[in-house]
Amino acid sequence: MTEKKLVVASSPHFRAHATVQTIMGDVLIALAPALAAALYFFGFKAFTVIAVCVLASVISEAAWQKLMGHPQTIKDLSAVVTGLLLAFNLPPTVPLWLAAFGSIFAIIVVKHFFGGIGQNIVNPALAARAMLLASWPVAMTTWAVDGMTTATPLALLKEGAVAILPTFSDVFIGHVGGCLGETSALALLLGGAYLLWRKVISWHIPVIYISTVFVLTALLGREGWMTGNPLYEIFLGGLMVGAFFMATDYTTSPMTKKGQVIFASGCGILTTLIRLYGGYAEGVSYSILIMNLFVPLIDKVTVPRIFGEVR
Repeated sequence: MTEKKLVVASSPHFRAHATVQTIMGDVLIALAPALAAALYFFGFKAFTVIAVCVLASVISEAAWQKLMGHPQTIKDLSAVVTGLLLAFNLPPTVPLWLAAFGSIFAIIVVKHFFGGIGQNIVNPALAARAMLLASWPVAMTTWAVDGMTTATPLALLKEGAVAILPTFSDVFIGHVGGCLGETSALALLLGGAYLLWRKVISWHIPVIYISTVFVLTALLGREGWMTGNPLYEIFLGGLMVGAFFMATDYTTSPMTKKGQVIFASGCGILTTLIRLYGGYAEGVSYSILIMNLFVPLIDKVTVPRIFGEVR
């Protein structure tokens, strides 16, 4: 009679079929509508900025891994996603050398200085954007539509130039000044819906984030109590790309659903306060970066205690 043996193995005992490459592939597919919109509205300039960011990110990743003697990781597509997201956070008129420098900073300093994929404490693309904005503010805030320099709708709201604001349809479709990947709310919603359908992300962070900005903007408004237009404002700036593609980053967002709600609420509160009362017209990037730093604390408070663990 054959004896039944109990095999003890280390965790994890359940494994998902998804890999880093398949997840990043889904993210790239989700970003395709916004990519198409950027190319349509901004033309060849958008193509060159995107190409430089992606190439610089991939080359930086390969060079670092080679220099450190580590296995190559460019096939997991994470560097491609970082480069594309950084390009989406840059204006179409940005100098190409600046785009390349930002990509190198994102990959080498923000990602690999902290141990590589899964170890970075803040979103690499957003950290690179913040560095570029602090170092070269003029180049990072020069916008163009149809070949003409213009202001973003958020900047017009900040200045009180309500009379020359673009229409809601232009804002929703993306025919406005802004960064390459943030202008078309329609394209970003399509991409976000794909990620939700593929279960790459859950609804908690994007829905809570956007809803928080909507409610606070309705309450506080631009000119006083209940005078704002929250539906108009949630489609402006980087809120959509930030809510669906930046704040949902696995590494820099909380592990539990409760933690994600806290995280997204904090992002929404900070975004609204910066937009309405801060010195910048936009607050998405800084809000997500600040909340990234609170993720370890949020996880500590919200992650359930292991059964049998001694306090």
